[in-house]
Amino acid sequence: MDDYLISKTDWQNNRAEYLERAKLTEFANCKTVLDSFKLTLDEQYQKTNQNFKAGKNPYLSVRKDSTVHVKTPMQEEVECLPLKAFFPARKYIPMVEVLATVNQATKFLDEFEHWQPKYRREKPAAKTFFAGIIGYGCDIGHRKLAQISNQINENELENVVRWYFSLQNVQAANDRILQFTSQLDLPKIYQAKQEKLHTSSDGQKRETEGESLNANYSFKYFGQNKGSSTVGFIDARNFMWYSTVISSAEREAAYVIDGLMHNNVVKSDIHSTDTHGYSEVIFGSTYFFGLEFAPRIKGLHKQHLYAFKPRKHYEEQEFVLLPTSCIRESIIENDWDDILRFIATIQLKITSASQLFRRLNSYSKQHSLYQALKEFGKITKSLFILKYYDDCTLRQAIEAQLNKIESSNKFSKAVSFGHSNEFLQSEKEEQEIAETLLTTCRRLIKNAIICWNYLYLSRELAAEKNEVRKEKLLEAIENGSVITWAHFNLHGEFDFSDEKMQDSVGLLSPKKSP
Repeated sequence: MDDYLISKTDWQNNRAEYLERAKLTEFANCKTVLDSFKLTLDEQYQKTNQNFKAGKNPYLSVRKDSTVHVKTPMQEEVECLPLKAFFPARKYIPMVEVLATVNQATKFLDEFEHWQPKYRREKPAAKTFFAGIIGYGCDIGHRKLAQISNQINENELENVVRWYFSLQNVQAANDRILQFTSQLDLPKIYQAKQEKLHTSSDGQKRETEGESLNANYSFKYFGQNKGSSTVGFIDARNFMWYSTVISSAEREAAYVIDGLMHNNVVKSDIHSTDTHGYSEVIFGSTYFFGLEFAPRIKGLHKQHLYAFKPRKHYEEQEFVLLPTSCIRESIIENDWDDILRFIATIQLKITSASQLFRRLNSYSKQHSLYQALKEFGKITKSLFILKYYDDCTLRQAIEAQLNKIESSNKFSKAVSFGHSNEFLQSEKEEQEIAETLLTTCRRLIKNAIICWNYLYLSRELAAEKNEVRKEKLLEAIENGSVITWAHFNLHGEFDFSDEKMQDSVGLLSPKKSP
């Protein structure tokens, strides 16, 4: 493990400097942090239990077997016009037009730089880059796309994809679109609390036909076939800022922090996942990054609660929500410095979080750093569960945010209609890069469509003179979703010209006499 972390010698000699650079100075003293949690966790036990005893939490109940059950009522639906009613009804916007319009506004193609820094020849036409993005993002394949398209040369397209399409370039293009969209006023309407940005992530299982480094058998999802999982991230404004491809056999929890600290465009304050994205180690780690981890945990009543005070202390107060056992402070204290070194390594991007978590999970569960992080995670997990039980608004916000990532997954399926699984690379490592490029280009197309929708709705609002209709439009935006694509032509156009109706391979050519 030490080979992946900041070296111990370097850490010991420059600890204060590392803590400052990683913004971890406030956590330098373990006793101070734990003392603060002792007060906070005890106060939350008091608050949650007292609210329940006073009848202020009608959605929390205790079953006959003493297990706790909590309901989350659906948010009241507002009667308003569907948002799709305000988009073009008799016109389908071509995907090329979307990319061209958004590029005109954001100049995202400027991020596509040649792999060779000294390359000085004229940059190929924009349409060739758009063809490359669609070939990847729609999973059509560049050979096929070039052959079924007008004004696209196959050799030129292959050259552009080879020399201009890198993960860094496509990610930078995505960031350019998000930076522009974040400057618009309309996206802020989706932030329930202006001071907090809610984000979420989820994995989408996808069957693969060709060879892939991430392909794995999973009978539950693919039967006898192989598949992989694409982990995507989205925020309350419907900005999709990160995605990665992992094996379908891996848990998504190890990749949560990778996405949260991936760029400077989206800074999460509260992050939600489903059960696959949760672990006590992740609970403990996210605390140091200044955000609240708020997953939706399946079988929540089976989760153990922990406290610094013994169970008897709360039983004497006739509390219903009781800790199972006490936090073992000595385990945390003994490895506190290694915890800080672990977090600093991630924060300073010396090693990615997913690499460290995979390495940590490969050891015995008795590994001291693993045990310390898990024990610390029990504190933040218990604090969250108590808040979750007590706060109906928090539960509804988590459900709403996870609905956004599910909607995004449906969006991905609509965009990725080609299902070609075409890999031009022979090496598995190169195939992995190509697969990640595919998901990143798909995300670029989705972000471009979201940006186009925001631009269109902003224009409609600015041009609307009728206050009643303007109010209805605002109401539809606030209660609807800009993740809508019914008004776009995602599948291309058909050519019914006389030339295309000719027998191009000579199936009906007259037979020659012997």
